[in-house]
Amino acid sequence: MGTWILEVAKMGMYLTFPVALFHIFNQPEYFEEWVTKKKRELYPPESKNHHEELQRAIREHHQKHDEAMMRAMEEAERRK
Repeated sequence: MGTWILEVAKMGMYLTFPVALFHIFNQPEYFEEWVTKKKRELYPPESKNHHEELQRAIREHHQKHDEAMMRAMEEAERRK
């Protein structure tokens, strides 16, 4: 007759433990600072110098590609 009390207690523990952990670890104030810090670490705010340097590199790449294409077209014209 006393075993059902033990079974109810075990079932209560089985249900309470994950629900309590879910409640504790899903509190936004615990993670707000950590998430903000990690987000800034992974995706730092862009600086103007970085943006300009990236645009310059893109322009240089396009310019080299265009020159190579022009040389290939001129070569093809000479072969005709």
